[in-house]
Amino acid sequence: MPKENTTPAGADESKCQRLYRQAKSLIPGGTQLLSKRPEMFAPDQWPAYYREAHGCEVVDLDGRRYVDMSFMGIGACLLGYNDSDVTQAVVDRVKAGSMCTLNNPEEVELAQLLLAIHPWAKKVRYARTGGEAMAMAVRIARAYTGRDIIAFCGYHGWHDWYLAANRTTQAGDDALGKHLLPGLSPNGVPRQLAGTALPFNYNNLDSLARIVEQEGSRLAAVVMETTRHSDPTPGFLEGVRELCDGAGAALVFDEITVGWRLTLGGAHLRFGVQPDIAVFAKTIGNGHPMAAIIGRSDVMDAAQGSFISSTYWTEGIGPAAALTVVHKMQRIDVPGHIAMIGTRLREGLQRIAARESVPLKLSGYPALTYFGFDHPEALALQTLLTVRMLGHGFLAGAGFYPSLAHTPRHVDRYLAVAEEVFRELGQAVRQGDVVGRIGGPIRHSGFARLT
Repeated sequence: MPKENTTPAGADESKCQRLYRQAKSLIPGGTQLLSKRPEMFAPDQWPAYYREAHGCEVVDLDGRRYVDMSFMGIGACLLGYNDSDVTQAVVDRVKAGSMCTLNNPEEVELAQLLLAIHPWAKKVRYARTGGEAMAMAVRIARAYTGRDIIAFCGYHGWHDWYLAANRTTQAGDDALGKHLLPGLSPNGVPRQLAGTALPFNYNNLDSLARIVEQEGSRLAAVVMETTRHSDPTPGFLEGVRELCDGAGAALVFDEITVGWRLTLGGAHLRFGVQPDIAVFAKTIGNGHPMAAIIGRSDVMDAAQGSFISSTYWTEGIGPAAALTVVHKMQRIDVPGHIAMIGTRLREGLQRIAARESVPLKLSGYPALTYFGFDHPEALALQTLLTVRMLGHGFLAGAGFYPSLAHTPRHVDRYLAVAEEVFRELGQAVRQGDVVGRIGGPIRHSGFARLT
């Protein structure tokens, strides 16, 4: 386990902070991913860069060691960082040549494996990131139906088809605000796409039924996360399936985030509802870029009627990694392990928070836990928690995505430190001086432009 960090996380001599200040002058937004911006955790104190990552432990540029009790590569490393089996498969493919004029045979083997796990599906296409995979799924659904309108629920990436939901004529509209990230700007998205992406609410069948009633003959697909925070209410997913069938629209399940965390093959298998298309990404690559779009034969064949093609969808590292990940998950009950780890952490934090009178809120599944505080200064409390945990050698934020690499030992060490940290949080709430304890700016919420 890492020892307590003696160098303050925000010290001027920090290589991480110095490099990030430089990055903000060179890279719009500072990073390539909103969720990796230090401003989303603890501005000027979160270590922005890593030198090494193994299991669930990280070493930053300044040599400080942390146990990652936050987002584990933003959910991309379900088995843990640098899993030895996956790394070996990737190294073997790199040594053999990861790119060639010819195709890699692993993509055929992976297709056979995925279709064996999902008997309802008959065809597979690949991408390398979740956002582009969802864009491909939407393109295929539109090509199959010959229609334009998409009804959606949940978070599905950055592409035009999705951000078009915020391209409305009403000033201040934030249709995506309730679907994970508030304040996403549609700047750069053609205004002509307004009205082509219509949101509905999870576990609210009537909200989708209204869209179907108004747009049924123009509805290409219903695109939704099978689940993210909670189970579907009885009959909800079945009702979505029936509405799609009645309207002649395709049903697309986005399994990128929660996906295989709940069960081998994806949450839709757990809930017993078959889509027309399912999309996987983060949970099948373990940190190596890989995404798969699987679906019914007639639906997927529509890809041939549209131009969907990219050079790096043919490289060999992604399929080699995914094959190893899926085979390993067939041998090991990864969903069971991460549910146990997540439950252990949640139950421990709830006990500590209750004892210290900290208004902690937990949401999501044990395998995908989100933290919040029922308090006017909720963001400041989250920031203070992050800052204090950094000093004890833990990456901690607004949530916890457990991995196979996490053990009860990691959780118990985290909870032992949380005893002290939550005691201070409780004092800060009672004394009304949360902000003054942080030693820097408060974390951002949602999309914010860096200055």
